Amino acid sequence: MARKKGEPECCFDCVPCSEGKISNTTDSMECTSCPEDFWSSPQRDHCVLKKTEFLSYHEPLGICLTTTSLLGTCICVVVLGIFIHHHSTPIVRANNSELSFLLLVSLKLCFLCSLLFIGRPRTWTCQLRHAAFGISFVLCVSCILMKTMVVLAVFRASKPGGESSLKWFGTVQQRGTVLVLTSVQAAICTVWLVSASPMPHKNTQYHSDKIVYECVVGSTVGFAVLLGYIGLLAVLSCLLAFLARNLPDSFNEAKLITFSMLIFCAVWVAFVPAYISSPGKYADAVEVFAILASSFGLLVALFGPKCYIILLRPERNTKKAIMSRNSES
Repeated sequence: MARKKGEPECCFDCVPCSEGKISNTTDSMECTSCPEDFWSSPQRDHCVLKKTEFLSYHEPLGICLTTTSLLGTCICVVVLGIFIHHHSTPIVRANNSELSFLLLVSLKLCFLCSLLFIGRPRTWTCQLRHAAFGISFVLCVSCILMKTMVVLAVFRASKPGGESSLKWFGTVQQRGTVLVLTSVQAAICTVWLVSASPMPHKNTQYHSDKIVYECVVGSTVGFAVLLGYIGLLAVLSCLLAFLARNLPDSFNEAKLITFSMLIFCAVWVAFVPAYISSPGKYADAVEVFAILASSFGLLVALFGPKCYIILLRPERNTKKAIMSRNSES
C-alpha cells in the first residue's frame, strides 16, 4: 500500500514491490527483501531460487569444448601409437624420439586439463585447474626447448672442435633439464596454492537475479607468474628455433618449432585481453579455447609433417632419402 500524498489516510495505491523484494500480506505497508540466494517472483508475492550460471557440460558451448578436448586427446594417443610403432624408422629417430614421446604425453595432459574448467566450480577443481594447466604446458614447452637446443648442439658438434658440446645434451641431461624446468613451475603452483589458493565464488554482480559460479584466482600475482614463466620458456624456444631455422639438416625441426611457437605465443597474447574483458563463464570458455587452440597448434605443426611422411610417403622415411635431402640442403 502506497498512500497518496495530499489525500486522506484511507486513500492509497497498490504498487508492486521492487525487484528482489516481495509482499504476501494483505494491506502490507512494506516489502520484504528475499534471502541472498533467492529472487522475487514476477508477481512479487514469493521468493524463488536464483538461476545459476557456469560453463556446463550440458550446454552447447560446454559440449563443443569437451568434444574438442577429447578429440585432441584421442589424436595425441593415435600419434603416439604411430611413433611407437615406427620408433626405429629414421624420421622418428632423427627427431629425438624420447623427447617426442614425452612431448606427446604432455600435449595429451594439456588437452585433458581443459576439462577441469568445465562444470560447476568446486574447491578441488579451482585449485587443480590452473596448477594442472601450468605444469602441463611447462612440461610441453620444456620438451620443445630441449629439442631446439639439441638441434643447435648437433650443428655445433658437426664443426671442427665442437664435439664437446654434445656431452651437455645427452639423454640424462635432457631428462634432467626438463625435470628442473617443470619443477620450477610446480614450485610456483605450490606457493600460490599455499599462500592464496583459488576458490569457488558466487558472483551476483553481473546479474541481480542470477548467481554466476566462478573460480577466483586468489592471487593475481601468482596467476601472472604462472603465465609469465610459460611465456618466458615459449619466447626462448621461439628465439632459439628461429636462429636454427636455416641450419642444414635432413629434416630441420627448428622450422617446425618456430612456426608452432609463433602460433602458441599469438594465442596466449590474444588470450590476456580477451580473458580480462570476459565475464563469468565466458572467461573460462576463453581460457579453454586458448588451451585447445595452442595445443592443436603445437600438435599439428610439430607432428603433422612427420605423420604425413610416415603414413603417406614411406619412401621418404629412409636413411638414403634423408641423406640425399641433407646433401641437397
